[in-house]
Amino acid sequence: MTLSFGTDGVRGVANSELTVEHALALGRASARVLDGRRVVIGRDTRRSGPMLESALAAGFAAQGWAVERLGVVPTPAVAWAAAQQHTAGAMVSASHNPFADNGIKLFAPGGRKLGDETERAIAGELAAMVRNGPTGGPTGAGVGTIVDPGSHGVAAGYIEHLLGTVGSLRGLRVVLDCANGAAAGLAAEVFGRTGASIVVLHDTPDGVNINEDGGATHLGPLQAAVIAHGADVGLAFDGDADRCLAVDHNGAVVDGDELIALCALDLRARGRLANDAVAVTVMTNLGFRHAMTRAGIEVVETAVGDRYVLEALDARELSLGGEQSGHVIFRDLASTGDGMLTGLQVLDAVRRSGRPLAALAADAMTRLPQILRSVRVNGSAKTAVAAVAEEIAAVGAELGDRGRVLVRASGTEPVVRVMAEAPTAAEADAAVARLVAAVQRV
Repeated sequence: MTLSFGTDGVRGVANSELTVEHALALGRASARVLDGRRVVIGRDTRRSGPMLESALAAGFAAQGWAVERLGVVPTPAVAWAAAQQHTAGAMVSASHNPFADNGIKLFAPGGRKLGDETERAIAGELAAMVRNGPTGGPTGAGVGTIVDPGSHGVAAGYIEHLLGTVGSLRGLRVVLDCANGAAAGLAAEVFGRTGASIVVLHDTPDGVNINEDGGATHLGPLQAAVIAHGADVGLAFDGDADRCLAVDHNGAVVDGDELIALCALDLRARGRLANDAVAVTVMTNLGFRHAMTRAGIEVVETAVGDRYVLEALDARELSLGGEQSGHVIFRDLASTGDGMLTGLQVLDAVRRSGRPLAALAADAMTRLPQILRSVRVNGSAKTAVAAVAEEIAAVGAELGDRGRVLVRASGTEPVVRVMAEAPTAAEADAAVARLVAAVQRV
């Protein structure tokens, strides 16, 4: 039995790569490593969710933990509940992946994602369980409990928390795409109560339609709906609602980099950007870095993964960070990325400015053309990257300050990610093609 932690928990095809046995063992191993004796567990709308949630809960209970199953809620609602109740948390979700996949994200007591050291300890505990075979746990009154209060209490508190971060949004017309995921049961109430006029897409999950032709990974329907309804803004969430991407009134996509940039400028103008700095990953567009430099805002760079962004935010005592994919962390308001919270903050900035999102995004930054390709390799991706180090340096030197290249090994599969940014798409494409050819020769 092997489970590998990626940049955001464990994932795989449900009932094949991620089985009931895996979930049960992960629950037991996590309970042996994490502090505390209580855990809250949520899930998204996938058909496999209740099955894996039950097994995960049983694993925690087998180690004497008290388990509270929240049912279908967004990942950030689990993190919020864990922070409020000072418990550990777990989310059964594969985020933006197709419905056949599923995954498990874990939160330490207080609602923070696990660090590398804790993940290694849990993986070590799993390995020990395999070596030693089945073992017992507490008996009698020591056996843990599992309760099913559902999402009602947590959802109500979470909604009030979100609404407490913004003023009235009356006058804005907004289209929401819930991806038939975890936001489907909450988004209409959250945004409707702000006073905004709303239209909701993909809010009828049936267990198999999560992320299907909608949400943050399929923006076409949202773009069309914004134009058709004459909306000011469109907001798209992913399956577990910890990401948000936007569409302006022209139907143009506003990605995570642009959302972070405009929020950074807005927070700084109001004296709320802690230490005049933001934390972003190595994948963030070079145009973002140029814009922040011009504005006098420091850019703190991290590895790919919102948990690394969060670590940087806490280490530097910063208030804003995130990823191009739409994971945005408002550290003063949340312990993890939150799609609906991000959407509310963006809409609030639009309302207060009296200007359209398109203008705010254009003023915030100018994107450089960015080309990204994935190359499958035989053997170790890290070894392949090391083998082309000289070519990476040469291409980077040719671009100079006008662009950049990034070649990195995937953390979950034998794949090398090759990215280049340049003043023109043709230059970026040529740089990527040259590096891809180098990797393929390894």
